[in-house]
Parts: sequence; C-alpha cells; structure tokens
Amino acid sequence: MSKDSLLQEQNTDPNTLLQRFFADFPSYTDQEKNKFEQAWNYFCTKSAHLKRACGEPYYVHPMRVAYMMAKNHLDIDGVIAGLFHSITEIEGVTEEEVEKLFGKDVASIIHGTAKITNLKINNNTLQQADSIRKMLFAMVDDVRVILVKMADRLDRMRYLKSVTPEEQKAVAQEVIDIWAPLADRLGMSAEKNEMEDLSLKYNNPAVFQQIKAIVAQKKDERAQYLEKAVQAIQKAAVKLGMNVSITSRAKHFYSIYQKMRKRNKEAGDLYDLLALRIICNTVPECYTLVGIVHNLWKPLDGRFKDYIAMPKANGYQSLHTTVMCEGKPLEIQIRTVDMHTVAEHGVASHWLYKKGSSHDLVDVEHLSIFNQLRELRTSHLNDEAFFNELKNDLLGDEIYVFTPKGDVVQLPAGSTAIDFAYHVHSAIGEKIVGAKADGKIIPLSTPLKNTQIIDIITNPQAHPTANQLPMVHTSKARSKIRAWLNLNDPTFVDKERAAKIAAENVANAVYSQKKQRVRHHPEGFDADVQKKGTGKIRIGNTTNFLVTMAKCCNPKHGDPIVGYVSRGRGITIHKADCLTYQRIRNVESRTLEVEWDEEETAAQPQKKK
Repeated sequence: MSKDSLLQEQNTDPNTLLQRFFADFPSYTDQEKNKFEQAWNYFCTKSAHLKRACGEPYYVHPMRVAYMMAKNHLDIDGVIAGLFHSITEIEGVTEEEVEKLFGKDVASIIHGTAKITNLKINNNTLQQADSIRKMLFAMVDDVRVILVKMADRLDRMRYLKSVTPEEQKAVAQEVIDIWAPLADRLGMSAEKNEMEDLSLKYNNPAVFQQIKAIVAQKKDERAQYLEKAVQAIQKAAVKLGMNVSITSRAKHFYSIYQKMRKRNKEAGDLYDLLALRIICNTVPECYTLVGIVHNLWKPLDGRFKDYIAMPKANGYQSLHTTVMCEGKPLEIQIRTVDMHTVAEHGVASHWLYKKGSSHDLVDVEHLSIFNQLRELRTSHLNDEAFFNELKNDLLGDEIYVFTPKGDVVQLPAGSTAIDFAYHVHSAIGEKIVGAKADGKIIPLSTPLKNTQIIDIITNPQAHPTANQLPMVHTSKARSKIRAWLNLNDPTFVDKERAAKIAAENVANAVYSQKKQRVRHHPEGFDADVQKKGTGKIRIGNTTNFLVTMAKCCNPKHGDPIVGYVSRGRGITIHKADCLTYQRIRNVESRTLEVEWDEEETAAQPQKKK
C-alpha cells in the first residue's frame, strides 16, 4: 500500500482520477474497467454534494482506498468494495441498491466494513486491544473486509493533518493498538511499519522529529559508508565461492523509538540505526558469513544473537551481530532465502499459544495459513474456505461478544448468558433471570455466538439455582454458583465436592501403601532409612525428560502425583486429586505413571531408652 501517482494526484476532477487509475492498472479487462467506471460514476453522483473536513471532495479518499486495493492485486469486486467502503454513510444509498447494481460480493464486503466501523473501540488495556483485534476477524466473513478497512485506516493516517490534535491522537492510538499489530500478524510488514511511523508522528511529534533529523543527517555520507561495507563483504564472500545478496537500510522511526524506550537512550546513542541484511543459500553459509564479518570488523560484546540455533517463538530465524565498522556500530543480519521468506511474510507470533485450559504450544508449521494470505492476495481473495480456516485458526475455541456499552468480552466457545453475566460481575450473575442477544430474548442455556450484543435481565429477588450448573461453561460461573448453593441451600448436594473428597481418599490410600519401610537393627538400635527428594520426576528408571509442574494444583514433593503428556511442554505433573487434570479430554490415553525421584540416606542411629 505504498504511495503512488494517483495517491499524490493534486487534481481532484473525477475523470482525471479515473484515467489515472486505469493508467496505473492497465491489466484490467474491458468488462472489469466498465464495472469500475460505473461504480465510480455512481459514487461521484451520490456524493457530489459532500466534502471532507479538509475541504476536498468526499470521493477522493474512497478512490485512494480503491487504489490501494488494486495495488494489492485484489479482484475487481474487492477494489469496488474499497471504493464503496463508506457509501452507506451517504443519505439515500442502501446495501440492497448496491447489491442490485454491483453484485452480492460487493454488498457483502460493504456490510462487513460497516460492522467494523460501528465497533466501539475502547482499548484501555493490551488484553482489550487483543480482544478487539480478534473481534475484527469474528465480525467478517470475507478477508477482503479486513484489507479494505486496513487501507481505510492507513489512508486516514496519511491525511490526518486536517483534524483536531485531540482527534489526531485518538486515531493514532487506535492504529498503534489495533491496526498495526493486526497488519503485523497478517504478514503486512510494509503497512505495519508505515502505520507505526505515522502513529508516532501524531502521538509523540517531538520524538518523531528528533529521530527524523538524526536519520536525515549526512545521508550521502551514510550511503557511502554502507556501500563500502557491502563491497567488503561481497569481496570476501566471492573468494570463498559464495553468492550472496546484501541490502542496506535505516530502521523505521517507530522501531528506533521502541529501542530508545527500552534502553533509555537518545536516538543518537543507539547502535542500530543502520543495518545490513545478507541473504545466502544455506545454513552453513550463514555461519561462514558471520566469521567473515567478524574477521573484517570487531564485533561488539554481547551483540551476537543466534536465532537459527534458537529460533524466536514465532519461527523467525536469522543471525544478528553488531560490529564496529570505521568507528561506527553497524548491525548485520544473516539468513537464508527460506528464512527471509518466513521473516518477510510474517508469522502470528502473539497467537502461538492456544487460549484455553492447557495453553499448549501450537506448532509453528500450523501457522502457515498466515503466510498464505500474501499469496492469496495476488490471486483470488474470495475463497470462503480459506477465510473460514483462517478465522478458525485465529479464534480457536473462543467467542467475542459485546456488552450494551460496546465493550468486548472474551469467553470460551459454548459459554451462555449466565457465563457472560458472571464475567461482567458476580452480583449480576447471581441475579440473572433472562438475557437478550441483539435485542431478542434467548434461553439462558443457549450458547452465545460471535459478535452478539448481550443484555442481561436481572431481578433483585433472584438467586443461583442447581439447575443453572449444567448450563454454564466457565469455571468462574460454576464455582460462584456452587459456592452460593453450599452456603444458602441445605438441600444442595455438591457432587463435584463429593467426587473430589473421594479422589483424595483414593490418592491417600495409594500413597499410604508407599510409605517408607523401617529397618530393624540388632543390639537395641533402630536405623530409619530417610528418603530425600532430588527435585526430579521418575518414570520407571528414567528422570531425563522435560517436565512442567501444573499451576492449577502446584504439586510438591510428597504429594500423590500423575503425569499428563502435553504438546510442546513435555510431561505436566498434577496432584492425583486435581480436578483440572480429571477434566482433561481423553486424559486416560495421555496419562503416565510417575513418582517423585528420591535418594536414600541413612539416619544416625539413636540408642533406645
């Protein structure tokens, strides 16, 4: 979504803008050109009387959005939807009319962007911002909706000068909290970088100008310095028969700002304002090139990072080193072509963990769907199966619903209105008698759906009942209901509590059978063999494996324990009576018999009295 000729066009005449669009994208068929021209003329006619706050005609911003869609190789329906993304705001225009004139796909995308536009974003915390990002995916049925809205936000950031400083900061904060991370997760690195830089420009203009001045200093001198470094590396690589590609760059402003905050330094004091990236063919060549670089220039202590041997959580691999080149620190990244492809396409690093009871690691290979987005953008972005797969991967077993005030609430899939009520406040959960979803009464036992607006109906005389227990899905709601019933309802039989006591009794009986044996010695002496824990877990005769102590029950040495094989975290150790363990699906097939590893030490004998 880079700036191009039409985006910089000063002439706002509709015919001039249309001809500029077709000049920049000549590959459209005559049929596609006719369809876009009809859409353009329709839009200009409907919005002819409207102007933006900056004074420009209303239709200019939508044309720029459509241009960015075409730049990203969307099909013609996606481009027209970019043009029409805000048309429902124009009086007298309906989605039904748009569908009749330009087709179901265009109308569907417009409907999706309208839902996102109406989303009340109140991202007071990082967790709330993350929920909103996921809510965006829950709200749409076509990936083109997200791309249209992304272009809309980016264009508004580019032309934010015309609004008040307060509005500038509000929009900039929304972009840095919601849209830039979303672009990052979708592998849209160019869009992410520009959004971050523009947000910094309005959120912290003094720092932005400071960084801009430092980066602009001695630009020609910096180019010569980097070129000399490139030639030195190329010459050494050729001698060893390696064919490498080297590019030089200055960091984008926001990344410099983040480093300033993290290291508490001025921009001029930072090492890595300048960087080289070396692309080679094999992993052995990566390490050979590190040797070449360190032979050419002295490496800075503590600045070498091997992300090939130890990849980042999102699958990123590269070698990073910083050397002192001609008296200036120079950061160098070295990676293979395949590693560069992964780094450029992006991996959904913030979603590596499934949100749920187990928090098991998701294999990086399962996240390839995010890389597919770029490939799909260049072909047919109307693949419903693809987006359903993408949405399922993003949302997993969670749903996102609204409070009547527009706040986003994240709940496990299968949650009901009772779960929602207890999530908002325990007092509301205790008094719930009914619920509305999108204005319609729903049964309290009905699972909620993504993007519903949930309104809870309460009665001060109401209280929890045993009948509610089978309806709830969250542990918070279940525990609150059970706690109230145990205190206030003498007829209530707490089956879970009884099961826990029974499990404890069984576990204690098993443990008592493993008590230490007492050895009897002659001549009036008894010597107990004391057992000391080693801190390890034993399976048979082996202790050399990865274990994780479950946070839900925090087993300590001496507790009866069981082992559960978890993905990516080895074997998770639970107390034998842990209810969380007992609720794990298919637990029997993934359970191992484990015990505390101990070593024997002879106690000092004491003479009997």
